[in-house]
Amino acid sequence: MNAVLAVRQYVSKMIEDSGPGMKVLLMDRETTGAVSVVYTQSEILQREVYLFERLDSPNREPMKHLKAICFLRPTKENVELLVQELRRPKYSIYFIYFSNVISKSDVKALAEADEQEVVAEVQEFYGDYIAVNPHVFSLNLLGCCRGRSWDPAQLTRTTQGLTALLLSLKKCPMIRYQLSSEPAKRLAECVKQVITKEYELFDFRRTEVPPLLLILDRSDDAITPLLNQWTYQAMVHELLGINNNRIDLSRVPGISKDLREVVLSAENDEFYANNMYLNFAEIGTNIKNLMEDFQRRKPKEQQKLESIADMKAFVENYPQFKKMSGTVSKHVTVVGELSRLVAERNLLEVSEVEQELACQNDHSSALQSVRRLLQSPRVSELDAARLVMLYALRYERHASSGLPALLEELRGRGGTDRYRKLVSAVVEYGGKRVRGSDLFSPKDAVAITKQFLKGLKGIENVYTQHQPLLQETLDQLIKGKLKDSQYPYLGPNTLRDRPQDIIVFLIGGATYEEALTVFNLNRSNPGVRIVLGGTTIHNTRRRSQPQDSAVEAPTAPKSHQGPAADGES
Repeated sequence: MNAVLAVRQYVSKMIEDSGPGMKVLLMDRETTGAVSVVYTQSEILQREVYLFERLDSPNREPMKHLKAICFLRPTKENVELLVQELRRPKYSIYFIYFSNVISKSDVKALAEADEQEVVAEVQEFYGDYIAVNPHVFSLNLLGCCRGRSWDPAQLTRTTQGLTALLLSLKKCPMIRYQLSSEPAKRLAECVKQVITKEYELFDFRRTEVPPLLLILDRSDDAITPLLNQWTYQAMVHELLGINNNRIDLSRVPGISKDLREVVLSAENDEFYANNMYLNFAEIGTNIKNLMEDFQRRKPKEQQKLESIADMKAFVENYPQFKKMSGTVSKHVTVVGELSRLVAERNLLEVSEVEQELACQNDHSSALQSVRRLLQSPRVSELDAARLVMLYALRYERHASSGLPALLEELRGRGGTDRYRKLVSAVVEYGGKRVRGSDLFSPKDAVAITKQFLKGLKGIENVYTQHQPLLQETLDQLIKGKLKDSQYPYLGPNTLRDRPQDIIVFLIGGATYEEALTVFNLNRSNPGVRIVLGGTTIHNTRRRSQPQDSAVEAPTAPKSHQGPAADGES
């Protein structure tokens, strides 16, 4: 089960089916994102695709010498634009691929518009999602629920994205959902309806143990998206933001023009693939080792590399090195900016208190630690609010709650009322009244011992104590111990055996910490394959935007034109 490979194979098949000759790839905003995360521009250029265009772009010139490969979502708007396109075709021949199920009436409308008979074929290729990592996918949707109910348009889009993922991986699963979440039950029913209606599409070869789709709700664990992260991929998203594998570095002090936007893709960047799940201390060491290896080959150019600043200076001073190792210069810049932000925002100290709030149960110490940081001018307004949110969730019903005083201190920092309102919104969204499981349950003796032995060295000890609730949920599922009373099956059938192929989907968004959890579970459980999906991939900024009574951002992430440029991958 590999989401990246599934979408790559669809794109490859489109290009192959169109045959030899110069081509244009015609997409919409969402399919542009889906293609850009699995293919680089240089890879597609090698396949004779020389132009990337948006179907909704008003000023496209006719180019009759080009074949058009159209990869589009089957929306009403796209069908109407395609009808207009076919009435006055700009290209010699059209190969049309929809990223999801297209209705017969829409196919008929296209056939009637094709008076010049330029359409060679119309097919469905189910790449209707963003393949973030081989085991992680996102729908790039924000604000999917209004309070405790789905936004109808977002429910439709989520159902389409999730069923496309199942079709692309060739899975017809049994479905379980979180009983405490009405949106989870509703989504489970919608997915089941599509599987029943399109039963011919889902008629895959039966496996001994049927695949399983588990639908969960973010509100059961509102803690995980609020924590600072210390592994590379998660840290980059938390502090800089990742949108379809792209990182905007334009605000970095003194940034060079060619590094204002960079691409981090494990498919095309060996250093990133090897380091994305390592902690921050190890990444700095690995970059230093790479550079020192180059220096050993060039003995005349040796110089000491003691800090991130030394490494940046080294890269800037040796164009030859920059040319040979564009990848390394990119990572030195990213790690350098992460280091700057960690120091500027005092994140080591902030993170230590976050972990104390998430993992320990000493109210007096936690309250004292939060107060101390709220009084520090080095702690940003966002980080101060984040600490108060974590405190509010952790000690929501504590007899000696210091929340009113903390809210006053937030106000006293001179910020807006927005963050204070968010604290109550977070509790309303993911507080004790809402949760179906006990997020802060006392761990048994075995779990406590594991926690004690977990940290190996340095940064891993204090800053990565927290385990997402998903870790426990999936662990129970793999062992066949996940309670039917909390996570019932949809329909009468149940699994007799332990599941092997698991798709887990989080309404309200997943996190890169949970992606790491799934990566480690896949690695430590041979024969078990887990894919994690979410309506979005969260970081704290995205999480800390009010959306009615939920806590999801109302604005969509940026979309980007075309696949990743050659030099950025």
